[in-house]
Amino acid sequence: MVKVISLGGSLIIPNEIDSNYLNKFKKVIIKYSKKEKFVIVCGGGRTARIYINALRKNKINEKILGYIGIRITRLNAWLLINLFKNKVSANLAKSLKEVKNLLNKKNIVIVGGLRYKSNNTSDGTAATIASILKCDFINMTNVKGLYSKNPKLKGAKFIPKITFDDFYKIANKIKYKAGQHFVLDQSAAKIIKENKIKTYIISGDLKNLEKLLKEKKFMGTVVD
Repeated sequence: MVKVISLGGSLIIPNEIDSNYLNKFKKVIIKYSKKEKFVIVCGGGRTARIYINALRKNKINEKILGYIGIRITRLNAWLLINLFKNKVSANLAKSLKEVKNLLNKKNIVIVGGLRYKSNNTSDGTAATIASILKCDFINMTNVKGLYSKNPKLKGAKFIPKITFDDFYKIANKIKYKAGQHFVLDQSAAKIIKENKIKTYIISGDLKNLEKLLKEKKFMGTVVD
């Protein structure tokens, strides 16, 4: 059994690298990797947006911004690879074929963005990997799940369960741009819908993650 986890950049580097959180995350993943395999896809988060927004002001085209975003997700992946030490592959996969090969050797594989694809973020990468491996997808972000609108706005309602079609409609209303911030991007939503990938959107609460991994009641949104 394999699970793909998209670890949001907002959890890796909320303002600065959250070493305490990442070490606790490591312990949870290592604990459950004794019985199943994990592919952890690192997001770029605030770090990526800082670089991308600075360049966007200078009218740098979106493709170049996308490549920069990929490199920042890979930098975050290298951070985790070194934190996990010998529990993960020391190589950084840059293609789906390499992800599969590394999974044959280790129970935990950590990646950033793979090859450039237009209108795509690390969430889209994670959804693609989940579709190829035919497994569940867990998206960990800095909110507890999907809301009817920005959770910071008055009247935002939490959505505990949603269909693939309805989720895609919500995601598709948001115009894509490199460095965007939404629980899942349009590309990921489309892949999830087309491949019927059961998806969980949860906060970074590690106790909550453990409840999900143990198939117990958890707080979050289920897309299926």
